[in-house]
Parts: sequence; structure tokens; C-alpha cells
Amino acid sequence: MTTVAFAGHPLVTDDTCTQGKGNGQVEVGLAFFYDKDSVDEWTEVKKDGGDFTVVATVGLLDTVDAIVQLPYAWYSVKENDNFIGREDGILDFTFDVKWRLLEKDGWSLAIKPGVSIPTGDDERALGVGHMSYRFFLVGTREWGPFAAHVNAGYARSENVFEANKDLWHASAAFEVKVMESLKLMANAGIDRNPNPKSENHPAFLLGGIAYAVSESITLDAGVKYGLSDTEINWTGLAGLTIRF
Repeated sequence: MTTVAFAGHPLVTDDTCTQGKGNGQVEVGLAFFYDKDSVDEWTEVKKDGGDFTVVATVGLLDTVDAIVQLPYAWYSVKENDNFIGREDGILDFTFDVKWRLLEKDGWSLAIKPGVSIPTGDDERALGVGHMSYRFFLVGTREWGPFAAHVNAGYARSENVFEANKDLWHASAAFEVKVMESLKLMANAGIDRNPNPKSENHPAFLLGGIAYAVSESITLDAGVKYGLSDTEINWTGLAGLTIRF
């Protein structure tokens, strides 16, 4: 059996939900971002862009899912309102397996190992240039119409940018079902900064909503806000989930 809670898009934090053997879903996500940084008192850099991501999940067993993610992104950069450049293309392809190994009295725990395949062009900052590996612990607690999720993860990011290779992630999310078909969500998290010269780690706060049009179709939207200077200032999110 699958767990009742289903966080999903637009949350960054994953849940312990699995699809069940032979079941699956496709998530289509669209994001638009805006970011502004002051390099020094004379230089301001503005970035804007977005990404389009397709995530396909298939239940191999009742408690084991296989997850494939295919992302495409675009962005442009301005320095002091002077156009610097624009790039777009496929990002690194990812493959994960989620196994819910414990479930009792509303509590559940899953592990989620994964790999990133270097399909993106690292010379255009659309990939890291090498295969990367990661491992996440995922916890979920459900009670009545409420659910909470926590994630803790480590990634070994081999890259061509002389960036940090050992990265970590921590985040938590909360959701409440206000109607049978409507959920409100909140999410916060932090990641290690890949820049080895900075200890200012990217942190975010996200608010979202999901509406189940039917048992097999869900629409969602959200806004992600950067809590630190190293996180993107604003990101708007929208998604569609189809289960089968």
C-alpha cells in the first residue's frame, strides 16, 4: 500500500509516498525566476530565466519507486542593465530510487539514493560535467488532515568548476488538507554553497497550493523566496501531475 500523504510539486522537500506496484505518475513543472546581486558598489548583476521539468515515477514494488527527471532550462544575464548573454538547453538527467522501509502509527521513513548523468553542457553552465551521486533520508508524519515531511541529504558532486564536491541539504515541509481536493503547503530548506570561498549557504522559504481536479489529475502553484543572498530572489512555480 502507498502512504496517504502526497507532497509532490511544488515542494522541494520529498515525502515517503510511493506509487504502489504497477502504478505511476508524470509531473510536469514550470518555473520562472528573477535574481539580482550586487558584486560591488559599482556593479549589479541581474539574472532571469526558468526551467521546464518532466518527472516520471513508476512503482516497482508497493514500497519502491523508480524516478526519472528530465529538465530543460534557460537564463539570461545583465550587468548594470547591459545584456551579457543568454543560454538554454537540457540540464543533467537524474535517476533515483525511493524505498519506504518503515511505516507505523502515522510515521514513515524512506531512503532515496540517486545519480545525475552529465547530459547538460557544462561549458554553458547547464551541467556540472561529471556524474554525481546522492543519498537522502526522507521522513513523513501524518495526523488527520495534516502532514509534515523532513529531508536530509548528501551529494558527491564531481564537477569541472572547482566548486565544492561534498554538498548537503536539509529541509522541512508542512501541508494541510483544507478541503477534500485542496491542500496548502509551506516549505523551508538550506543547501551547502557550492562556492568554496563562501559560507553563506542558499536558504529558501516556499508557499504552495495544490488542487485535485480528479483522482488522477492535480494542479499546483507556488512561490519560492530566497532567505539568503546566495539563493535566487524569487521563483514562481506551476505544475501538473497525472497518475495512472
